[in-house]
Amino acid sequence: MVKHTGRPGYLQIADDLREQIRGGALALGAPLPSTAQLAERYGASLSVVKMAVGILRNEGLVVGQQGKGVFVREDAAPAPPPADEITEIRLTLRELSERLAKVEAELSERR
Repeated sequence: MVKHTGRPGYLQIADDLREQIRGGALALGAPLPSTAQLAERYGASLSVVKMAVGILRNEGLVVGQQGKGVFVREDAAPAPPPADEITEIRLTLRELSERLAKVEAELSERR
């Protein structure tokens, strides 16, 4: 479950999945649960889950296979340090842009 700590939910999810990979709960070559399953598990939106999985892709821990899912890489090297500040800022900006678009859409419907 994503906690309201001030830390973005996608980073919390990425941290948890990373720990599951490092700890062996998600074995090398194993599929990740679907985006919908992860969203339900963490109480987060699909877009937040997708951003979290994107971080793990950038770190080289998981790989997507079109039409099959996302899998823990067989040759997954230990994850590098958490995403650098610029990547984190970009992801946060994308999330804020999506939220702003929803708010603007709701406001325009009220007019």
